[in-house]
Amino acid sequence: MNNTTYSVKKGEINRKWYIIDAEGKPLGRVATEAAKLLRGKHKPTFTPNMDVGDHVIVINCSKVILTGNKLNQKVYRHHSGYIGGMKEVSAKDMLQNNPEKAMMLAIKGMLPHNSLGRQSVKKLRVYAGAEHENIAQKPEVWEF
Repeated sequence: MNNTTYSVKKGEINRKWYIIDAEGKPLGRVATEAAKLLRGKHKPTFTPNMDVGDHVIVINCSKVILTGNKLNQKVYRHHSGYIGGMKEVSAKDMLQNNPEKAMMLAIKGMLPHNSLGRQSVKKLRVYAGAEHENIAQKPEVWEF
């Protein structure tokens, strides 16, 4: 009986392209599905220490919804590094002016905060509208 755990080799990794339509769906639900696909957790060959994930295209980010009172209460913060350099943007303004960034931040926060996560986020494409530039890759629609 063989008790060794299977670990996928670099040459055995098959990458697919998936497209997620975010229209009318909660921001966090879309982000978790995208993070799962980017990480490769939906595959039987998932290996925790390797990037086995697929490419993900998220469309219609401008039509994503926030549940509860998050639209008014949620605040995105970042700091420039200088004294008094704290910048704050409300979720309402972020979704109105830059919906791609809101989706990108949500997905990036659900990936590992190390070199593996930085490698995974490079396979993510986010678009505010329904059009995308990756038709040549023949992406499959991911339903959840």
